[in-house]
Amino acid sequence: MPLFALDKEIIFPPVHLAEPDGLLAVGGDLSTERLLLAYRQGIFPWYEGQHILWWCPNPRFILTPATLKVSKSMKQLLKRQAFTFTINKAFSEVINNCKSIDRPGQSGTWITNSMKEAYVRLHREGFAHSAEVWLNNELVGGLYGIRLGKVFFGESMFSKVSNASKYAFISYVQQLQQEDVQLIDCQVYTEHLESLGAQMIPREEFIHLLQRLVP
Repeated sequence: MPLFALDKEIIFPPVHLAEPDGLLAVGGDLSTERLLLAYRQGIFPWYEGQHILWWCPNPRFILTPATLKVSKSMKQLLKRQAFTFTINKAFSEVINNCKSIDRPGQSGTWITNSMKEAYVRLHREGFAHSAEVWLNNELVGGLYGIRLGKVFFGESMFSKVSNASKYAFISYVQQLQQEDVQLIDCQVYTEHLESLGAQMIPREEFIHLLQRLVP
């Protein structure tokens, strides 16, 4: 199928026209309007070199708060409050850490300066959120993403000490469940999130969920 080139018009092609790997379109910009339209349609951006690539994989990796898996060891950490957990207290610091932390098998980061600026702007406008964990007043783990309606679209997480990102993720999902968030979009498979209960579902099912849960 042809790869769609986006221009100034804020529109995306139907997601079923994506390539087998999920790549749907290239170009456009990271304006708030375009980003929110993308998420509402199950599309997310990813940089490769100087190009913005837009993706909608099939199948889609998701988690529901009801299926969150918490190991015995993590339950013990949560019970004794091994870390201090906060929400939206250090958004810029979280995205900076996600941008700069070394990741095995990756030579660089997809979080460019333009991407960082776009999500900081989304945070100021109330759409992007962060969860943080602290140890001795030092930020040691966290995650960020977009919340629309009853869906949280996870973007990235980081950990500087063992179990910090798991602690942040579990604590935040539990908080989201209390606020009636029913779906966590994890985008693409990771072993880390699978251990916490994330699973693959068909893209069509994911899009139907968005249509029901996102205004």
